[in-house]
Amino acid sequence: MKKSLALSLILFVLYASTAGIAMARNLGEESSDDTEFVKASCETTTYPELCFQSLSSYASEIKKRPRQLAETALAVSLARAKSAKTYVSDMTDYKGITERQHEAVSDCIEEMGDTVDRLKNSLKELKHLEEGESGEDFWLCLGDVRTWTSAALTDEYTCLDGFGGKAMEGELKTLIREHILRVAQDTSNALALINVFASKH
Repeated sequence: MKKSLALSLILFVLYASTAGIAMARNLGEESSDDTEFVKASCETTTYPELCFQSLSSYASEIKKRPRQLAETALAVSLARAKSAKTYVSDMTDYKGITERQHEAVSDCIEEMGDTVDRLKNSLKELKHLEEGESGEDFWLCLGDVRTWTSAALTDEYTCLDGFGGKAMEGELKTLIREHILRVAQDTSNALALINVFASKH
């Protein structure tokens, strides 16, 4: 009786251990596949390294779903745009700022406000679309997503254009350019991944 109980316990432990190892292996393979999906998709973007750097940590949530990948990319771009808008707003008190620079900063704040609004609209609309869906309504919604994201990208570069010319050279321009350019790169990548999603339909 005792020997039988002991044997059963040993067999149970072995089974549990084997099942645990197999589950861990499957999860590891799935995680690896998810990461490879993000990497392969990012190769289609303008800034593939930045794309993978920004999105690889969300691979387990994305799970090889093109729409989820595009949605995550938009969310990352939106968060970056909000942060950049706050940063530029703080620059109105930059020491030694000239009147022309102040005007450029004010215009940039407005452009980044528009960027945030457009990316919000784009993200909200994209959430309504499903993998594998098609039809007239689908393409109308997707068209809106593309339009808003493209417009956001235009706003970002319009902000940068405001700091053109030798008179604008200096630390202020460098600091703002660094933040806005990163948002523009993220937005460009998001737009490319939206197009990847569209290509699956």
